[in-house]
Amino acid sequence: MPDTPGHPARYPAAVRVDVVDDLHGHQIPDPYRWLEDVADPRTVTWSAAQDELYETAQATWPGRAGFRDRLAVLHAVGDVGLPTWRGDRAFLLRRSAEQDHAVLYAIDGDGTERALVDPMAVDPSGTTTLDLYQPSPDGTLLAYGLSEGGTENSVIRVLEVTSGKIVDGPIDRARHTDIAWVPDGSAFYYVRHLPEGAVLDDDASLYRRVYRHVVGADPDSDQLIFGDGATRSTYFGVRMSHDGRWLWITEVRGTDSHNDLYLADLHGSGELVPVQRDVDAHTWLEIGRDGVAYLQTNREASRWRLCVADPVALVDGAGYSSWRTLIPEDPAAVLNDYVAVTGPELPRPLLVALHTRHAIGEVTVYDLVTGAPVHDVAVPGVGTVTGLSARRDGGHEVWFGYTDFTAPTRILRYDARTAGVSTWAEPAGDASTSVKVVTKHVTYRSYDGTEVRMFVASAADRPAGPAPAILYGYGGFNISRPPVYDPYILAWIEAGGVFALASLRGGSEEGEAWHRAGHRDRKQNVFDDFHAAADWLVENGWTTPRQLGIFGGSNGGLLVGTALTQHPEKYGAVVCSAPLLDMIRYELFGLGSNWNGEYGTAADPTEFGWLYAYSPYHHVQKNTNYPAVVFTVFEGDTRVDPLHARKLCAALQHATASERPVLIRRELNVGHASRAVSRTVELAADRLAFFASELGVTR
Repeated sequence: MPDTPGHPARYPAAVRVDVVDDLHGHQIPDPYRWLEDVADPRTVTWSAAQDELYETAQATWPGRAGFRDRLAVLHAVGDVGLPTWRGDRAFLLRRSAEQDHAVLYAIDGDGTERALVDPMAVDPSGTTTLDLYQPSPDGTLLAYGLSEGGTENSVIRVLEVTSGKIVDGPIDRARHTDIAWVPDGSAFYYVRHLPEGAVLDDDASLYRRVYRHVVGADPDSDQLIFGDGATRSTYFGVRMSHDGRWLWITEVRGTDSHNDLYLADLHGSGELVPVQRDVDAHTWLEIGRDGVAYLQTNREASRWRLCVADPVALVDGAGYSSWRTLIPEDPAAVLNDYVAVTGPELPRPLLVALHTRHAIGEVTVYDLVTGAPVHDVAVPGVGTVTGLSARRDGGHEVWFGYTDFTAPTRILRYDARTAGVSTWAEPAGDASTSVKVVTKHVTYRSYDGTEVRMFVASAADRPAGPAPAILYGYGGFNISRPPVYDPYILAWIEAGGVFALASLRGGSEEGEAWHRAGHRDRKQNVFDDFHAAADWLVENGWTTPRQLGIFGGSNGGLLVGTALTQHPEKYGAVVCSAPLLDMIRYELFGLGSNWNGEYGTAADPTEFGWLYAYSPYHHVQKNTNYPAVVFTVFEGDTRVDPLHARKLCAALQHATASERPVLIRRELNVGHASRAVSRTVELAADRLAFFASELGVTR
């Protein structure tokens, strides 16, 4: 095909090639197939020209410097994470104002602190990230994983906590693994990818196995425990009980909505016995210090419940009928987390549970034996509880994090003796804003009548009438997007904008049924929920289509990519970050083959139909007035290949009849997830300056 872009003077040349795939009798053109190859000379030339085009456009955004400076101040508040306890020693992540990455500290009972892992000390360039850590049961050793350049390909090392000396590692191929220590700290169980070349004609990094590693031994001699012969894209989780008697493993294929669960009695036969297999549900197991098996499950409970069982009976073949419900499913709240509180100072053992009710966190105390509710725990506001933590050896305390749109995460301590809550740790910086922010939690109807909830935040003194607004959503993978502190949201509101967060189907905000209502053949529900959120904001006077920007990343990038191709007239500007956009070929790149449980596979004729119906790359229409678009991609991204953004960027630049820009911002040596704060500031400044320029922010 000849190169006939809609605006030849504005955009770099991108030849349209005559590539057509025959899939299940459908002819599927792919004119930018060559952009899939990052090393193709044409791609190299095109990318360099796009870089220059982006820099030219960026220089015209007058508010960028102000946004960057304000974001830097808001990020300088710092961060603090939940503690992990080993005896009286706490392990936690903390970032001060001047630090680009959080540092992992050990804090002894007498207040002595040690910086154990500082990514900037390891790599001053800031491109190395701390991906995982787990202290040994007695807190004398720490296993941790680092990766470089945003790849998330973790390498594990073990250090001695008091001396800081590395005593084991490196162990490579350990991406996204659990670390399950044996009680004396001499070994741990973990998950490792197969070595390169181990699988004929396939990517060995997609094949995982569970191993037992003896500290100090050659990792290539580690004992294979589980997963031999497992298919590609099978994930494993591995845990061990406090006393070392029980080992359990979860197995799930990609992002399927169900898992298998195996339990072994290491004081007995050591055989891994199925507790749940081939059941359409998720179940997660913990075995408490009391020897009871606690099973958190959405089996016959979309919003989850907590069951108990005898682990001895489970390995002896006792089935599902032996599970007893301890905390029943709440009809309107999702059970997210729980910890036991069993200190000798208490008259009875308790269980502290975290629920989310329409994405808002609640903490409740129950009787650990009977499951009867005892009382609610005071939470500082209408926001997000980030998790629960208790002492490994028991006690009367529970720690939990709290955040909302205006409050950086702080760590609170609940004392079960008094039912009191106090602040245990908080960021050191000043989180005050120049405006008072108010958040409304509203309900609107999607196109099929389903009620969907949305948070809308703005300045209390915002002038009446429509304003520039950003609508954010995710809607996938059973992931919730609750209100959390984010400097870019505050900087936008301070500039006079409105921010909206929609709790779309496909997420976990309302439980597993909510997730399944927005995946596979029902994915269009997610997009309809998003379009309906935009309609509600306009109809209720918050904004206008010309002033409405939309933002999403990863699966959320697919969301906004689909939104702009399905209803370009509804949106004024789009930031589409690290997106999936070619849904016919998504399984061929990055971790795409892991996700057909969520989306479907183009190899199946029916599921191909689901994907093709909304695939953004395949629904670009020539001579259409598309909104302004910026794609942001990261060349170290090993989850979602930047090729998706390259292809849709080229297609939109070719097709748009609008004078509004279509741009791509690419970044080297950074990946899909963790990044240095300084890089986050620069990216967010670009995003906000683009939105401000396109949507008419004047304040």
